Amino acid sequence: MTILSIETSCDETAVAVTRNGREVLSDEIISQVDIHALYGGVVPELASRNHAAHIGRLADAAIERACITKQDVEAVAVTYAPGLIGALLVGVNFAKGLAMALGVPLIPVHHIRGHIAANYIAFPELEPPFLCAIVSGGNSIIADVRGYTEVSIIGRTRDDAAGECFDKAARVMGLGYPGGSALDKIAQAGDETRYSLPRPVIEGFPYDMSFSGLKTSVVNIMHNAGQKGEDVDTASLAASLSAAVSDVIVPRVMMAAEVFGHSKIAIAGGVAANSRIRADILKAAEAGGYTLYIPPLRLCGDNASMIGCQGYYEYLAGNIAGMDLNAYASMGADVSFCRI
Repeated sequence: MTILSIETSCDETAVAVTRNGREVLSDEIISQVDIHALYGGVVPELASRNHAAHIGRLADAAIERACITKQDVEAVAVTYAPGLIGALLVGVNFAKGLAMALGVPLIPVHHIRGHIAANYIAFPELEPPFLCAIVSGGNSIIADVRGYTEVSIIGRTRDDAAGECFDKAARVMGLGYPGGSALDKIAQAGDETRYSLPRPVIEGFPYDMSFSGLKTSVVNIMHNAGQKGEDVDTASLAASLSAAVSDVIVPRVMMAAEVFGHSKIAIAGGVAANSRIRADILKAAEAGGYTLYIPPLRLCGDNASMIGCQGYYEYLAGNIAGMDLNAYASMGADVSFCRI
């Protein structure tokens, strides 16, 4: 089944053509990083306007790159939740118009389920059940993936996501936006023991996470040093933060895998590109005898191929939307699509 898929949940405009949930024929992305870097973060209105400006020609480019015609498209999949509501609406409305014009099914895809599905593209042999940690700029979740469309949330962040923590800490450290990759790069030369940062624990909820205090600790270190006229070892602060975030995520993932009886662990999302987290979870998985799946960096960030992949399995499960499909800024990944 050939699916054209659309992803516009934040600041990447992405369109892909996939086949049968595993094969990527084309994957086109236009990043808005340079635009939002001027403001130190994503400006929702600018994101929506840029999606609207580029999505049409990007869809044409994806079809051309896939060496197919519009008549070969058998379904249209689109991210409908969660994300920036204006940005999502651009993608949803474009997808509805395209599906109607082509006379093909419209498939709604949850963004988090899409990130999980990035592993199906990278690892054709991977099948549920498995445990998956989805860590990104907007989400930090530990999920029990029981089936392709059956996802149960085991743990989640109670405040900031890990990627948000990295980006905001990087901004106050003068590393620009988005700061996650820059912070990861300079952390390689730092001493992670130089600065003492908290490892939050939420009493009674062993799998839940918190990153707001970590972000605040970095902000306080930078502000206090500035008030005293002292220098900050930014490389060591970056290394200390990376170690702290990893210490929040990795032990909870490993504990969940053991308690819920999984032998396979996957990670997904933009923060899955962080070298410290990748190294720590690889080491922990090897020590525990788990099979670990980490997608390549190109599939960690937002992309449309992961939406097309998950869209295939949503279609098989009968999750088809009508022209009344709406977008939702927030929605749990464990909520199955239903027509209201």
